[in-house]
Amino acid sequence: MKYKEFILDRFQEEAIAALDRNCSVVVSAPTGSGKTLIADYVINRDLRMDKKIIYTAPIKALSNQKYKDFSLDFGEDNVGLLTGDLVINPTAPVLVMTTEVYRNMLMVDDETVEDTSYVVFDEIHYINDIERGYVWEESIILSPGHVRFLCLSATIPNAQEFASWIEVIKRHNAVVVRHDKRPVPLQYLFYDAALGITSLDSIMNAHDDLMPRHKFRGRGKGGVRGRIRPSHINLIEELANASELPCIFFSFSRLGVQKLARQLTRRHDFLSMKEKARASSLISEMLSNTLGEISGLFSTRLLRSALSKGIGFHHAGLLPFQKDIVERLFSEGLIKVLYATETFAVGVNMPARVVCFDSLRKFDGISFRYLSSKEYFQIAGRAGRRGIDNYGKAIAMINRSDDNLKKIASFTSRDIEPLHSQFRLSYNTILNLIRRFSRDEVLHILCSSFDNYQKFGKGMWRQCNVVSVKRSLEKHIQVLRKMGYIGSDGELSSKGEFASNIFCDELLISEVFATGLCKDLDEYQMLHLLFAIAYEPRTNERFFMRYHDKRIKHLKALLSQNPYVGRSKQLKSLDNISALVHPMYNGRAFVELLKNTTMFEGDVIRLFRQVIDRIGQVKKASNDSDLIAKLENCICVIDKCSEGICLL
Repeated sequence: MKYKEFILDRFQEEAIAALDRNCSVVVSAPTGSGKTLIADYVINRDLRMDKKIIYTAPIKALSNQKYKDFSLDFGEDNVGLLTGDLVINPTAPVLVMTTEVYRNMLMVDDETVEDTSYVVFDEIHYINDIERGYVWEESIILSPGHVRFLCLSATIPNAQEFASWIEVIKRHNAVVVRHDKRPVPLQYLFYDAALGITSLDSIMNAHDDLMPRHKFRGRGKGGVRGRIRPSHINLIEELANASELPCIFFSFSRLGVQKLARQLTRRHDFLSMKEKARASSLISEMLSNTLGEISGLFSTRLLRSALSKGIGFHHAGLLPFQKDIVERLFSEGLIKVLYATETFAVGVNMPARVVCFDSLRKFDGISFRYLSSKEYFQIAGRAGRRGIDNYGKAIAMINRSDDNLKKIASFTSRDIEPLHSQFRLSYNTILNLIRRFSRDEVLHILCSSFDNYQKFGKGMWRQCNVVSVKRSLEKHIQVLRKMGYIGSDGELSSKGEFASNIFCDELLISEVFATGLCKDLDEYQMLHLLFAIAYEPRTNERFFMRYHDKRIKHLKALLSQNPYVGRSKQLKSLDNISALVHPMYNGRAFVELLKNTTMFEGDVIRLFRQVIDRIGQVKKASNDSDLIAKLENCICVIDKCSEGICLL
C-alpha cells in the first residue's frame, strides 16, 4: 500500500485497516519506525470527511513541534494549538494540545469533543509517569463513547492488556499492532576509559588491572590512586575518526549540557569553511529578528561560539528562538555534535547517526536513579537516520568506579517495562464528577481504572473493592465539604463550581480568588501571588535584590488569615519571587529581570506561561468583573515585559 509518497510497512497497513474499521488502535513500534505516518493518515482522512481530530502530546515542546509540522502538511487554517497558556485557532478541525488540556476539556464537558472522531495519544507510555500518568487514564475513561483512540508508543510489553482495558470500558474494538524491527538497525554499545567503545559484557569481564589509574591529592602521605573516568571528548574523537558523526550527546543536567559543549568547543572545530559561512548566515538571519539585548546574553554568545564550530546544545532552559536556531542548524547538517537533555528525544524528531549518554543515571527531583528501560530505549532510538544510515549506534559512557553494571545490563538489554496504572483522585476530578454524574456513576467511573482492570480483568466492576473506593471518595468529599466546596445537599457550592474550572493548585487558587481574600488586592500583589503559586524551585536557583514593601507585608498578613493558604509551602517564595515581579511591574525589560536570578532564561519564560495559564483559568471560572479586569492588567504587564520574545 502506498500513502502519499511512502510505501507503507506491514504494521502501518494493519493499523490503517483497523482505523478504517472505526477501531481504537494501540501501536507498539520502535522509535523512528514511522508511527506518526499512521496519525497523519487518520488526520488526512477525517479532514476530508469534515470530522475533528485531536492530537495530544505529553509535553509542550512536542505539541509545538506537531503544530508546526501539521500546519505545513494540512494548512494553517486547518490546525490549532491549545497548551493552556497558548491558544491558536481553537475552532480548527485538527487541534494539537497537551494531554492535560484534553483531560480538562472532558472535565468541563467541552463541546469540541462532541464532534471529535479520533484522539491521538502520542507517547502513550507516559501513563506510567508517577506524577502525571492519571491524566491519560482519566482522558480515556471520560471520553465520549463515539470517540476512538490511536495510541502510539515505543515497545509496550503489555499492549494487549492495555487494549483489552479500552475494549471493556469503552465497549468498542481496540486492535494492537506490533512492530519490532527498526528501519535502521541499532547497536547498543558502551564506552570505557580503558577499552573504548565496546560491549557491556567486555567491560564486565575486564580485569581491573587493565583500568588506567591516576594519582590525586588526598590526606596522608603519597595520595590515593583512583580510576580514570571516561571522557566525552575522547569518545567524540573516536567517533569523528571513524566518520560516525553527527552525534547527539545526552546529559541529564542543563548546566552539564552547556559545560560539555563549552569543553568540546575549546578543543575542536568540525565545520569546513563553506559550512561555517552557511552557519554564520543562518545564525545572523535568525538573530536579526530578536532584541539586541537578547543577542548579548551569555547563553546566546556561548551558543553562537559553539555553533560556529559545529557544536550545539539544547535544553528546556533556553529561549524559544535559541532552540529554533539549534534545530534549524541541526536539520541542515551544520551541527556535528549536539549536547542535549532528554526533552530533545521526545519533543524534537531529529535523529543522528549516533546517540551517546553522558551517564545512565538521572536526578528525578528526589534522588539519583538509573533510567528505566523505557527511558533508555526512547533516547537510544534517536540513533540512525532512515534512508541515510545503514545502522545507528547508542553508546553509554560507563564509570566502573561508580556504576552498577548488572543493573545497567537489566534495563539496556531489552525494553521490558509494561504499562502500569497511576490512577489517583484529585480534588478537581472529584468536583467535576460530582457536578456531572450521580453517586453511582461516580463509583462506576472510579472503578474503571486501568489498575482495577489489571487486578480483576473483565470483572473489574463486580470485584472492585467498592467499599475502599467509597471510603477514599468520602474522605475527599469531607475535606471539600468542610472547606465549603460542597454543600450539605451534596451539590457544589459557588466556590466548588469555581474550583471545578481550576486544574492545578485548585484549592489554593480557589481559596484566594473565589473568596473575599483577593478583593482588596491590586495587580502588584496579585502578580506576586500568582508567580509564587506557579514557581517550582530548582536546585541551586538563587534570587538577588529582593524587594520588601508595605504591599507585600499586607499581602502576607492577609494570606495568613486563611488556615489553608497560610500553611501553603508555595507561598513561602513570595520574597524570592519579588526579584522578578517588582522590576517587571515597574516596566523593566526581560533582560533586566535576569540580573536578579540564576534561573535559566527559558525557565523564566516557562514561569510567565504558567502564570498566564493560571490567569486564564481564574478568568474562566470567575464572574467577578473587577477581578477579571485586574487579571487582564496582569497579563498586560507580563506581555510588556516579554515584548519581542516569542513565548511559543
